[in-house]
Amino acid sequence: MTAPRSAAPSADRPIARRGLLVGTAATALTLGTVSFAAADEGGTRSSTVRGVLPPGAPDYVYLPVDVPRGIAEIAVSYTYEKTPVPAGTQGNALDIGIFDERGTELGGPGFRGWSGGARGSFFIRGDAATPGYLAGPVRAGTWHIALGPYTVAPEGLPYEVTVTLRTGPTAATPRPEYPPERAKGRGRAWYRGDCHLHSVHSDGGRTPAQIAAGARAAGLDFINSSEHNTTSAHGAWGGLWGDDLLVLTGEEVTTRNGHVLALATEPGTFVDWRYRAGDNRFGRYAKAVRRAGGLVVPAHPHATCIGCHWKFGLGEADAVEVWNGAYTPEDEIALAEWDNSLVAARSSTSWIPAMGNSDAHREPDRIGLPQTVVLAEELSREAIVAGIRAGRSYIAESSAVSLSFGVSDGRGRHAGIGERLRAPADDTPVTVRLEVSGAPDCTAHFVTDQGTLFTSALPKSGTGTAQWHTTPANATYVRAEVRHPATVPGLPGALAALTNPVFLEG
Repeated sequence: MTAPRSAAPSADRPIARRGLLVGTAATALTLGTVSFAAADEGGTRSSTVRGVLPPGAPDYVYLPVDVPRGIAEIAVSYTYEKTPVPAGTQGNALDIGIFDERGTELGGPGFRGWSGGARGSFFIRGDAATPGYLAGPVRAGTWHIALGPYTVAPEGLPYEVTVTLRTGPTAATPRPEYPPERAKGRGRAWYRGDCHLHSVHSDGGRTPAQIAAGARAAGLDFINSSEHNTTSAHGAWGGLWGDDLLVLTGEEVTTRNGHVLALATEPGTFVDWRYRAGDNRFGRYAKAVRRAGGLVVPAHPHATCIGCHWKFGLGEADAVEVWNGAYTPEDEIALAEWDNSLVAARSSTSWIPAMGNSDAHREPDRIGLPQTVVLAEELSREAIVAGIRAGRSYIAESSAVSLSFGVSDGRGRHAGIGERLRAPADDTPVTVRLEVSGAPDCTAHFVTDQGTLFTSALPKSGTGTAQWHTTPANATYVRAEVRHPATVPGLPGALAALTNPVFLEG
C-alpha cells in the first residue's frame, strides 16, 4: 500500500551522477538529502528523486530523507528502467528497503524493512506496515531509503523514487504475537520439518496461513520462518501454530556472496546482510545468531543465481543445506562437498550435519520437498535445535519416506544417526543396517570415506531392509542414501532420502 499523494505538486528533483555524493564507503554511497517542510495536520507532501546508477555502483546506495515532526506515515514507491541488453550481459535489477532515524549502522537498531525486488512500493505507520516492513512510529529525524543495485546494465540503471509523508497522530503499535517455543508433540520422537520457506513478507507468494496449511498437508511437525533480510513475519503467525505444529522464527540472510539461514533465533532477532566475504564480518553475525539461540546454516551453497553461491566457507556453519527443493545437480555438488568435510571428523568431535529444505516460494513449489527429520526429546525450539546441531537427523523427499539407520558391533554396542560407535579394535566386525519404507523402485547405498561401498535394490513396494558388514579400519564413517533410478546418463539418480553419518572408531 502507498499513501495517497496530495493535490499539491510534488518536488521533482533529477539527480546527476556528480555533485550529490555526500559520503562514500567501500560498499555504500549516500545521495543528497530529501527535505520536507512541516505540513499541516492531515496533509501530505511528496518528493520524487531521479538518478542513474553507473555500472560498478556500490552494493548499497542510501537516499536520506529528513522527516519532520508530526508524521503519521511514510510511503515509498520506486521504478527503474529494465534496459534491454545483449545475451550474456546482466540487465538492471534494483532492490529496496529502509532504515529509520536511528541510522544505517551495520547491525544497528535502525532497520525498518526490506523487500528486495519483490514489490514496487511500501508504507510504514504506527499500527501497520507493508509485509517485509516493521510497523511503528515514524519519528522525526533522518531516515534512509536503501537502494541495492543487484545488477546494473552497461548503460547504467535509471531509477525514480517517490517519498510521501502523511501528517497526523501516531497510531499505537500492536504488540507482536510471537509463536510459542513448544508444541505438544509426542515426547522423544522423530519430528519432520521444513526450515526454509518464503511468504509474502519477502519474495514468496503464499501467506503465513497458506504456509501453515501446506505444512500440515505435507505431514510436517515444525517449520521455520526464513524471509530474505527481514523479521517482519515473526509476528505474523498468530493462531496458525497449534499442538501439532511448531513455528520457529529466523531469517534468510541474503548477502552478495551467498545466503545463510539464521534458523530458530529468538523472535525479533535481526541479522544484517550488508557485507561480502572479503569484509571479514560474517563471524560477528554468526555469533549473534548463536547468542539468539539459533543455528547458522548456509543455504543452497552451490546455487548458480547471482550472489547465491556460498563464499564464506563452512567454518562458522552449524549445519549445511545440501538439498534444496526438487533435487538437482547443484544439490549433488553440495552433497559431495559436504561428504568431503566428514573425513576430518574422525579425529575431532566437531562436524557439520546436513539438512534439506524446500525453499518453497509459491505454487507449484512443494512445501516439505525435502524435509529434515529430527530426533528430538520434545517438539520445542530448544530440542529441535539440539537435534539438528547434533546431526541426529535425516532428509526425506516427503512424509511418505521413513528411515531407520544404525550400526552395531555384536557386543551390545550400537550407534544411530549422528552418533559414534566405539568398537574395541579397528578390525572389529560392524553391522550396518538400514530400514526403509515409502521408497518404491529405489536403491539403497552405503557411503563411506572411500565412497559408495555397498548398493542394494529395495523391493518394488519401497519397504525393505539393507544390511552390510564392515570394520572401523575400512570405514571412518558410514551414511545411507536412498536414490531413484538414474534418468541422466553419467549422473546418479535423484535422492529420495539421505542420512547423516554414523562414525566408527576402533
